[in-house]
Amino acid sequence: MVKHGALSKSHVYQLLRSKDARVRRAAFTLLETSNPRLRRSSELFIEITRFIWDANPNYDVYQEFTKRHFQVRYKVHELISAGLKIEKQKKQSAAADHLTDNTRHYEGGFFRRLFRRPS
Repeated sequence: MVKHGALSKSHVYQLLRSKDARVRRAAFTLLETSNPRLRRSSELFIEITRFIWDANPNYDVYQEFTKRHFQVRYKVHELISAGLKIEKQKKQSAAADHLTDNTRHYEGGFFRRLFRRPS
């Protein structure tokens, strides 16, 4: 999970939306220090880049952040697999939520009809 330090998520969003590059760099530094596993975890890197893209969907801002981490040399297949893993987790949690909603609606109804005793 992306941590935002002592600031709220909305405040970090405002920092990332700024037109001033110094303010954006300060937000990048805040995200980097709040998430010390960033340099080792490709999944966390993907989450943070998505967070930045959600805050400011501008390719230049995205590229500005990724250039800071270019020396880390993430392997492309690690980044792709991390992105796929995150998507899979989201789909599984959504499917589990959907399944629990459906079981609440039909609690025992199908099996009651299937195994009802003839009168």
